[in-house]
Amino acid sequence: MPDAAVLAGLAGVLLGAALALGLVVARRVARGSRELGSEADRGEHRTLHIAAQAAAALRGGPDQGDRARAARHLRTLLGAVAVAIVGPGDEVAVDGPLTDLEASARRVAARVLATGRRQVFPRRAAGQVEAVGAPIIVDGEPWGAVVAFADSVRAPLVRATGDVADWCAAQLALGELETNRAALAEAELRALRAQISPHFIYNALTAIASFISTDPDRARELVLEFADFTRYSFRRQGEFTTLADELGSIHSYLTLERARFGDRLQVRLRVSPETLSTVIPFLSVQPLVENAVRHGLETGERGGTVTIASADDGTHTEITVEDDGVGMAPEAAEALLAGEATTSHVGLRNVDTRLRQLYGPSGGLVLETNRGAGTLVRMRVPKSQPQHETGAA
Repeated sequence: MPDAAVLAGLAGVLLGAALALGLVVARRVARGSRELGSEADRGEHRTLHIAAQAAAALRGGPDQGDRARAARHLRTLLGAVAVAIVGPGDEVAVDGPLTDLEASARRVAARVLATGRRQVFPRRAAGQVEAVGAPIIVDGEPWGAVVAFADSVRAPLVRATGDVADWCAAQLALGELETNRAALAEAELRALRAQISPHFIYNALTAIASFISTDPDRARELVLEFADFTRYSFRRQGEFTTLADELGSIHSYLTLERARFGDRLQVRLRVSPETLSTVIPFLSVQPLVENAVRHGLETGERGGTVTIASADDGTHTEITVEDDGVGMAPEAAEALLAGEATTSHVGLRNVDTRLRQLYGPSGGLVLETNRGAGTLVRMRVPKSQPQHETGAA
């Protein structure tokens, strides 16, 4: 699975390429030609608007309906009589008043893909239309072709069809990147769940078992807390949740851990009520708390205190998890967030990666630590995230 930072970099490159290609097409439309039917005074704006609509259709998925909508927008963009998008498996999406163009589009696409460059196909008989085809190359591999049909194919349409094919390739690559990023996010959640599973579940069940004969009521209470925790942690709906819901799961986790540690584990909550509705990535705070218990306190004989705090910080909510445990060397913390450390802190690393992927390079975790001085982990989440929906627990 590619690293999230690499995917983010590729996204930037591809997005820049897509915008550049869109501007090239816009300028050519703005110059004006009979085939393109543009108006110089508003051609660029109109072209970019149509390109945005075509992009949404192209990146909407492999469904033929999406490609048909894309072909309709590309036909408007090129001013052609008809436009066909020929995809993998010779699947054809056509828009235009002409009939029986699918076979012609497949023939044109086959010739174009065989040579790897755009080609013009004159009419074979009176009453027929001419065609120009250009290959769509995604990640160095032929994906398909754009075919434009016109009464007379001239140089502006030939150039514009080639530019549109390149632009389509960039949009399809971005669509694949979005799919890969979604798969990466799911893989990171699976990794976090796997981290919880073997270590914590064994200890929790052992703690519950120790109370079955001596304090059955406490054992039943812990079983319910364990059920709440696992139900939340292994849910499948949504990549986002609220701080309130995550804190509810953390309460169950800490109740089970205190059953094991007793008075050795102290917990302090300093949560501002106005921050409880903040939308956060699912399983982003809980791993920080587990890290504080496992790596900050569990190894010490005296135990310690975990402090969980949240505060309104203008446009963001700031969340901190602090322990007064053994800490680590600052250079080790830097190596951890840089991905150079061992897998003993996989939870922290995964949370940091997800935050940077969602909120940019400056949106990751901040670690303040030193040997024997405990550890403070800080995350800042935008309060306004209308594009992110929370899933039901």
